[in-house]
Amino acid sequence: MRNIIIKTGVAAVLAGMLVGCTGNYLAINTNPYEVSKEQTLTDGYAIGAAITALCGTIVSTDVNTAQFTDCLLGGPMGGYYSSTGAWQKTIDNYNATDDWTRVFMASDRIIPTLYSNLSELQNITDDPVTLAIAKTIKVAAMLRVTDTYGPIPYTQIGVGGKITVPYDSQEQVYDAMFAELDEVISTLTENKLSAISPNADPVYDGTAVKWCRFANSLKLRMAMRIVYANQEKAKKYAEEAVNHEIGVITVNADNAALRSVAFGEKGNPLYNAIKYNQPTGCVTGGDTHAAADIICYMNGYNDPRRPVYFIPSEFEGEEYVGIRIRIEKPALNTVGRKYSGVNIAPSDPIVWLNAAEVAFLKAEAALFGFNVGGQAGDFYNEGVRLSFEEHNVSGYESYIMDEVSKPTAYADPAGLNSYPSLLSEITIKWDDAATPEQMQERIITQKWIAIFNNGNEAWADYRRTNYPRLMPATDAGNKSDGLVSSEFGARRMKYPLAEYTNNGENVNAAVSQYLGGPDRMSTRLWWDCNPAIEIK
Repeated sequence: MRNIIIKTGVAAVLAGMLVGCTGNYLAINTNPYEVSKEQTLTDGYAIGAAITALCGTIVSTDVNTAQFTDCLLGGPMGGYYSSTGAWQKTIDNYNATDDWTRVFMASDRIIPTLYSNLSELQNITDDPVTLAIAKTIKVAAMLRVTDTYGPIPYTQIGVGGKITVPYDSQEQVYDAMFAELDEVISTLTENKLSAISPNADPVYDGTAVKWCRFANSLKLRMAMRIVYANQEKAKKYAEEAVNHEIGVITVNADNAALRSVAFGEKGNPLYNAIKYNQPTGCVTGGDTHAAADIICYMNGYNDPRRPVYFIPSEFEGEEYVGIRIRIEKPALNTVGRKYSGVNIAPSDPIVWLNAAEVAFLKAEAALFGFNVGGQAGDFYNEGVRLSFEEHNVSGYESYIMDEVSKPTAYADPAGLNSYPSLLSEITIKWDDAATPEQMQERIITQKWIAIFNNGNEAWADYRRTNYPRLMPATDAGNKSDGLVSSEFGARRMKYPLAEYTNNGENVNAAVSQYLGGPDRMSTRLWWDCNPAIEIK
């Protein structure tokens, strides 16, 4: 096994060298004034730089990219954030322009960076652990892309050096990803006593076993995603992941999280994106504030995690109050600034998948009758416990025994967009006598609270289950001309216009053969087929 070392100080230079895009996913820009590949290989600099660059393609470490994918797309669609900038066309108003909705597919910081660095690693090392880590990151990054659009180019990207390649159906993408994860899990299990240099790995310090647990946990996440599309396949993969000899993430020490060493001097990209255009003297945020939905649930539950998640509002007598998402937005400088902010620090890690999520995934799997080693209620309580532990918050024991508290109605302090109805009747305490629907709502609601800031994952759960229950769009807030349901919201993003220009034959074939509807925000994805969700 090769020694892999990366020295602080050259990592950023090398990452910049490796991630440049020339229009070919497998081509890598070089600079004659940089160190040569031969020089970087001497100490293994290139491997560490490539892995760091790969890690930055899941939630992008580029602030502008992260703002579009997570603050302006996943955050609002998942019920966590609301845009508060003075834009006329936004994703949460369902009338976004192409430069907002295209980012997952079109940004050079995601797919081109991902595949160019994968190619670089394959060229400079044959170490199985390194390549397995890279492939795990690839699946995690591209999962977010397919869950945004549906069918995407996947299995043929880079074949023959081409980027204008045919699309795969979303089912084919998932099948390919499951196969890749199975290969990764097998490799990491065979090499479970191995590691790469901790300096080359900003997530798990190079430990093969921890990457294997993440791969299994990612497999479990995907298995539950497809439970309504193919329950037999979901059962197979969920049980394999949980019952594997290394298994899934069960403790917070194994959470998959990109640490601040990979961020650069500005820190966490979500921290920076949320504060874009922050008014003078305002501490709650700028373009992004906390959503009314998540705060209504947590206020109603008297949730002790609120100070960890939110910045107090500027409204007198209203400690935590969010802004409704799908509305005609008030001016940021006068009203928008007053709502609670999102409490992210520059040094906070970006959490991809945590132990609490895994516990809730097991709870839902058990609810479907899958053999995952326990009962739904026990896994549910464990998920809550793990979330409290992750955020160093006390009060778990009394919290899970609360069988009375419910989410509050929304009273907008600005008097503009109140919602007088309770969002949900669901309480906290597990109830073995509840209906399966109530059990699932309870699981997904607490899972949603526990994975706060991971908006794209929350949006996927919402589309799949219709939980948690979120506020509908107001008449003024739904600017889709009737194409998107005010109640159920957007189900996907439209393909980038550039695809129709540069890859027109293949994108049109994907729409006609795989998508199952027009290329609109309202068209449901392959796995978005819960028979209980009837969208009119």
